[in-house]
Amino acid sequence: MSNVLKIGVLGAGHLGKIHLRLLNESPKYDLIGFYDEQPAVRSQVKKEYGFHAFDSVAALLDAVDVVDIVTPTIYHHTLAKQAIQHGKHVFLEKPITKTVAEAQELIDLAAKHKVLGQVGHVERFNPAFLAVKDHIKNSMFIETHRLAEFNPRGTDVPVVLDLMIHDIDTVLSLVKSEVTNISASGVSIISDTPDIANARIEFKNGCVANLTASRISLKSMRKARFFQKDAYISIDYLAKKVEVVKMEDAPKDVGAFDMVLENAQGTKKRIYFDNPDVPEVNAILMELECFADAIVSRSPVIVPLEQGLNALDIALKVAALVEKSAT
Repeated sequence: MSNVLKIGVLGAGHLGKIHLRLLNESPKYDLIGFYDEQPAVRSQVKKEYGFHAFDSVAALLDAVDVVDIVTPTIYHHTLAKQAIQHGKHVFLEKPITKTVAEAQELIDLAAKHKVLGQVGHVERFNPAFLAVKDHIKNSMFIETHRLAEFNPRGTDVPVVLDLMIHDIDTVLSLVKSEVTNISASGVSIISDTPDIANARIEFKNGCVANLTASRISLKSMRKARFFQKDAYISIDYLAKKVEVVKMEDAPKDVGAFDMVLENAQGTKKRIYFDNPDVPEVNAILMELECFADAIVSRSPVIVPLEQGLNALDIALKVAALVEKSAT
């Protein structure tokens, strides 16, 4: 197989067009074309960008090595199954599928046909997350807020599967322990499904994650805070900024500008900032190119299908609890 992979995109909506533009710029891929089930969309995208529009999924599959699926979630399973059975590697936008059973079938098929799959949990490639992920070790309390302004385009799926699943995935990738308990609640304000949700996820090692998601906020926010022994770490996914505050035993000779805390037992700790540099990367392009690297070198995929299933499993459990609380 050539180091430059032939790729085709299924779905040319808002996000699909972003993927098309980025893939066209990438030296790791040869963008062969795209397919969208709506003829008007195919015509408009072909006219606007000049990308080749296929007349069918089958025709696209015959021409590529990799398929990038950027359709609504309800079509993920059918399209990915078809691609895998044709021996094509598959990149799937999040969530991986609509159900856990569908995701498991894709995992089994990918193993059978010896192809790789990656799920588009893009926050794993957010520059701010990349900057601090190695600093996050044994966090015992995690708090996330993912708030979005109202957009009718996203209300066809529950807020947990649209927004909170991003934070569910990042938390699961960082906490190396099994989930033991989930509690959640939510409120429907303007949609048929809850627009605001909060979940408390407890892990076997004692870690607790408190996640909040809303799609009817007055301003957007995507932040996460991690508390661990002798450290506090903050990520602002939107602003791509991080803050790492650490504590160490205070030296005998404290400097004039040192920040020192002393507890009731007389133990003194010095507070200092250890903010790492935030890389300048395009998260969507990076996730797509990392998938190409994994295919060419047969190295581990950063967000494999199995992890997409795990995030979906927890998200569906949260969504069910939220739905129950909102009725």
